[in-house]
Amino acid sequence: MVLQVKKQEREPTQVLIRRFQKSMQQSGILVRARKGRFHARKKSEAAKKKAAMRREELRQEYAELKKMGKA
Repeated sequence: MVLQVKKQEREPTQVLIRRFQKSMQQSGILVRARKGRFHARKKSEAAKKKAAMRREELRQEYAELKKMGKA
């Protein structure tokens, strides 16, 4: 989306900047840009299963260590 703000006759620069900022906030361009900035890709099914298996293995290892009194 392109946003244009043209300077009117005898309009001070500060007023032009204020109008531009206001129109940017109202358009929602900044919000969308910030939202997509740290977008993480979705994991594949195989990666999800692999991560779940690893978590389960770590839980079992911790439980065994706890039984032995080492954790």
